[in-house]
Amino acid sequence: MPVTPFQFLAALTLAAVNMVAVANSPPTWPVSPSRLAFDTPYGKLQVATSEYVYESRLQIDGADITPEVRGILNITYAFSLPKAQVALVSVSTGNNICPVAYRWVTLKQSGYTVSSEFGSCSEQIQVSAKGRVFTMRTPNSQKPDKIDIYTYDGKTIKRRIAAQP
Repeated sequence: MPVTPFQFLAALTLAAVNMVAVANSPPTWPVSPSRLAFDTPYGKLQVATSEYVYESRLQIDGADITPEVRGILNITYAFSLPKAQVALVSVSTGNNICPVAYRWVTLKQSGYTVSSEFGSCSEQIQVSAKGRVFTMRTPNSQKPDKIDIYTYDGKTIKRRIAAQP
């Protein structure tokens, strides 16, 4: 079947667009680990699942934490410090505009703390720890050539924007 000039031009344009998309695509983001329980010397952090999709609850030793954390929950990363255990929890509440947010949970002998929600609404994250500072990198939702970098020092979450590496 002969190809018309219009079909040829359309195919050429599509190929060029795909090449640009591949050239500008961000680095590969790792798949985040997922667990429903994290045993620590200070208690067991766990996701109490529910038959209702967005009704799972975050608990410590079987009791709901305060402030309440509810939705589709995953304990994505966990870290050990000399006198504390820290976990990053992903929270999905079914919001299509912002499908996922995150919270840091710190457990220690004196109790636990839960950070405020943060994130750029993306499941694509890279997490690291340096000393007592935890960092999460994620694509910026408004600027595809930028990434958001969130740091948490156990008290406050700070956000900065950087260029894609």
